Amino acid sequence: MTDDHQIWNMINSVKHFSITPTIVELTCMDKDNMNTLVSNILCLSPRLTQSLSDILYHKTKGNPLFFCQLMISLNREGLLSVSLSRRRWEWDEEKIQLRKIPDNVAFFFSKMINELSEDVRTALRVMSCFGSSSKISLIETLEQALNSPLARYLDVAVSEGLLTKSDGRYHFVHDRVQEAAYDIMKP
Repeated sequence: MTDDHQIWNMINSVKHFSITPTIVELTCMDKDNMNTLVSNILCLSPRLTQSLSDILYHKTKGNPLFFCQLMISLNREGLLSVSLSRRRWEWDEEKIQLRKIPDNVAFFFSKMINELSEDVRTALRVMSCFGSSSKISLIETLEQALNSPLARYLDVAVSEGLLTKSDGRYHFVHDRVQEAAYDIMKP
């Protein structure tokens, strides 16, 4: 994150009120931590998930947000799925290895957003104009003004892992998701 990012302005503003913020620096996962996470998510032994974890690590460079979105994407595409007959998760390593993944996280989110329906993309564009989160009451007001069921479309974005819904608000999962939604408005 660069020194001119919005978060630093906010942190400096908070300091003026004699509040000392705690800054937690999140780093990328190493290969072992990623394998432990994959093993826990898929309820399989680390020995069985090691090859999948190696591929995921190579593709995400250990970025936790990128990793989560990639797992969701692989599941949605059927490259990572539950086998009812074997009662466990299965994956196609060759297809996952060959799958093209953008190097840029923002481009990855743009691609995810562009794969959604036009209605969901429109709802995300509208929400992106109001910052990193929007009150559900604001969305309801916009629904009436625009005569469009925005909340229903935003709920689709929640199920796709682009938004969360809590405390009476929709939240973008990351500022890169908000930026990608906002950027699709540009000509």
